[in-house]
Amino acid sequence: MKKSSLISIAAIAAAGALMLSGCSATTATPAASKRACVILPDTQSSPRYEASDRPALNDALTAAGFEADIQNAQGDTAKYATIADQQLSKGCGVMILDDLQGAAVTVATKAKAQGIPSIAYDRPFAGADYYVSFDNEGVGGIEGQCIVDGLKAAGVDAATASVVYVGGDPADGNAKMFHDGAVAVMSAAGIKPAFETPGTWDGAKAGTAFEQAYTTLGGKVDAVWVANDTNAASVITILDKNGKTVPVSGQDASVAGLQNVLLGKQTCTVYKPAKVEAAAASDLAIKILNGETPSVAKKLADGTPFVAVTPIKVGPEQVIDVVTAGDAKAAELCTAAVAAACTTYKVK
Repeated sequence: MKKSSLISIAAIAAAGALMLSGCSATTATPAASKRACVILPDTQSSPRYEASDRPALNDALTAAGFEADIQNAQGDTAKYATIADQQLSKGCGVMILDDLQGAAVTVATKAKAQGIPSIAYDRPFAGADYYVSFDNEGVGGIEGQCIVDGLKAAGVDAATASVVYVGGDPADGNAKMFHDGAVAVMSAAGIKPAFETPGTWDGAKAGTAFEQAYTTLGGKVDAVWVANDTNAASVITILDKNGKTVPVSGQDASVAGLQNVLLGKQTCTVYKPAKVEAAAASDLAIKILNGETPSVAKKLADGTPFVAVTPIKVGPEQVIDVVTAGDAKAAELCTAAVAAACTTYKVK
């Protein structure tokens, strides 16, 4: 994919994400409506939250003339609840909540009792008034196709391949969508899991679980479907230790993920420009803060209005596009071990 095509796809995704139908009826503006309260879940499952989401949300909300109170729960559900209580005590016109193991459900209930709308950001949860995220089953579908394509390139029959599944935390509503999207594609190609580990977003735990699976299978592993780059990095560490290279998937286009893609240790990653997702959530929040009641055409199965953003597949040839878009730096990617690959794929 050339630079122009990735940029145009991102632009289309942004346009689609922001296409809210019939934004409309003006409602009474509460006294606290100048404040957007945002809670991010952690820094462990992905570096994106602090590196990309926070600044993008902050810039969009403040540029529109609103105060942005953005805090990170650092993987602690008790801290998540405390942050929410503090924010609500100061007043919020809208809450943008990236769920952490169900903690956002209680927060949204408290917000609703005060007449404050909540936007489920990136991860769905029960009781949200809106949901803004990438097409999560689409993300899984891209990952699944990477495994199918990787096996084909390696000359391995998908129907008889030994594939290990390393999913995300089952408490995260997105994890099931990633899994279902990937399984739909892989099963259509005849792939069945040889071993499925307990889901987690903790990279170290994912690595331990994969090593146990590797041992159980006697090293007979032809591919590993992995839900994100952080877990993939741990899986690759185990594969490296055993002198093995097989198709591995991931998502987030993290530094480690992009490096592994360049090195041929990870078949692909899924690029989800946080700025595009943040723009969609900010646009929705700004309309609410301005006293409007946005109407969104797409809905989840439970009826929650869903603003879906399009994800982008990244193989080694597309890493330069992520750099050009400003979501990765060549200086960080092209360390000594990756320098030759950067030259090959013109990452500079």
